[in-house]
Amino acid sequence: MDGDFRTHFVRDPAALKHFPALVLNADYRPLSYYPLSLWPWQEAVKAAFLDRVQIVAEYEQTVRSQRSEIRIPSVVVLKDYVKPQKKVAFTRFNLFLRDGFCCQYCAAKGDLTFDHVIPRSKGGTTTWENVVAACSPCNLRKGSRSLKQVGMSLNRRPFAPTAEQMQAHGRRFPPNYLHESWMDYLYWDAELDA
Repeated sequence: MDGDFRTHFVRDPAALKHFPALVLNADYRPLSYYPLSLWPWQEAVKAAFLDRVQIVAEYEQTVRSQRSEIRIPSVVVLKDYVKPQKKVAFTRFNLFLRDGFCCQYCAAKGDLTFDHVIPRSKGGTTTWENVVAACSPCNLRKGSRSLKQVGMSLNRRPFAPTAEQMQAHGRRFPPNYLHESWMDYLYWDAELDA
């Protein structure tokens, strides 16, 4: 099996990209939930070699150099605590995450853009409190008019989220792939069932 595995990687080196490492802060919490804090296996091995992380879980697969062989890390913990950011960056991605990846007018998912609640042509600003995720049809329907003019309403008023709120929102959107070795570290701060 080991020889077959090595041959597989020699023939398909891109396959090694499929072994990401979950990165935990020194307090054993993920640096972020969405996107989930993952490193390519190469970065995890390098950080372990430089003594910047502790490996707490590994894949069955190994990689070899001329002098050594190492199992690919699946979970690493930073040795130095990284203080989480307090302020959430105002980006399109974070806006969609805050709004649950759905239109704030009709609750449709997919084909999202963003809309100024008070149009910029009417003095509206590009801030957390004035911009919402909107589907293209709702955005086109509203145009540069007020909600009252077009008879539309918001499902939820826009707000500036805290870092904690964004982490909570991120937990609702797990990635497509979760390795079994990550499960003990991803939602460990959730309340346990009795």
